[in-house]
Amino acid sequence: MLRSKVLSIVVIGCMMLASCGNNNKQAEGSVAVKPSEAAPVSTETALKDRNILFFGTSLTAGYGLEQNEAYPALLQQRIDSLKLPYKTINGGLSGETSAAGKSRIDWLLKQPVAIFVLELGANDGLRGIAVKETTGNLQAIIDKVKEKYPQVKLVLTGMEVPPNMGDKYATDFRNMFKDLAVKNEMVFVPFLLDGVAGIPKLNQGDGIHPTAEGQHILADNVWLKLKDLL
Repeated sequence: MLRSKVLSIVVIGCMMLASCGNNNKQAEGSVAVKPSEAAPVSTETALKDRNILFFGTSLTAGYGLEQNEAYPALLQQRIDSLKLPYKTINGGLSGETSAAGKSRIDWLLKQPVAIFVLELGANDGLRGIAVKETTGNLQAIIDKVKEKYPQVKLVLTGMEVPPNMGDKYATDFRNMFKDLAVKNEMVFVPFLLDGVAGIPKLNQGDGIHPTAEGQHILADNVWLKLKDLL
């Protein structure tokens, strides 16, 4: 019951975050696609094929924060501390739906990608888009990545919708991520906002977007699964 209450209050907000990006410190509609400036600098040749592309919504973009406070940049700091030759690329965009992502992914795949982290679907749930349609869009994105880079390692982050979307829709939506992860042999992060959703001090004033401290927890959640791929 407590989990349901938390989800109904916060997951709704989490799913609004991609459509509430007007006050982001990034330019509205911008995409942070530059590798972290703190990335290791061994040789350009050694690094160029070891990009980690984070592709998602304003959760990934770091709504309301500086780019270096978003979880992809925080993960870059950990990677650097271990002297691993990887660069994180923040491909998050506020307002992104799976359909929009399917159109946008080609542009981001112009650069080499060694690891692809997919964080999309929340806005589809907010709009009540049919799970079958969202599944098809996410699968299309995954297919494009695998076609362009057959050796890529894949990570999928899950999201949930609140119970007031209906039990069947909520269940189907949750299971969609797990099913996609299994089908495509992706490393799976069940709930990106685990430990952040529903905790006021870890969310900004709108009660929706993680604070800088909350972004650290998102980084923790992803790192648990990402570290074994490096």
